[in-house]
Amino acid sequence: MTHDFTLPATGGHTFTLSCARGKKLVIFFYPKDNTPGCTTESQQFRDFYPQFAQANCEIVGISRDSLSSHEKFKEKFALPFDLLSDPDETVCELFGVMKQKNMYGKQVRGIERSTFIFDSNGVLRHEWRGLKADGHAGQVFDFITTLD
Repeated sequence: MTHDFTLPATGGHTFTLSCARGKKLVIFFYPKDNTPGCTTESQQFRDFYPQFAQANCEIVGISRDSLSSHEKFKEKFALPFDLLSDPDETVCELFGVMKQKNMYGKQVRGIERSTFIFDSNGVLRHEWRGLKADGHAGQVFDFITTLD
């Protein structure tokens, strides 16, 4: 299964997975900008960002939010990595992260918080699904350090 894709990114450019080769890559899917879990997760990736950069690793976050929402979220929390907009769920479906979730007693379709790690050759090396936001960035960094 190929995971190559292109999505619009914050900062007015696009992100193409195959162009990220040469660096390790963390892709984290999150349900929604400015919600408690997603804010915690994004801030922790931000706080670990210098270590990820030192380990030759890029980070991108993906949700169904608009680029406008992403730009505000990125600015509000000084996120040093790009956020990608997938409003039609194409990439969410490619990675199988869309799930039926129970929210306030109602069934809603949304993104299951998930993270995917690619090595510098573009090979998917690890994935986490249905994870807890708090502490996750540290787990991801620990895994990154095991890759060449």
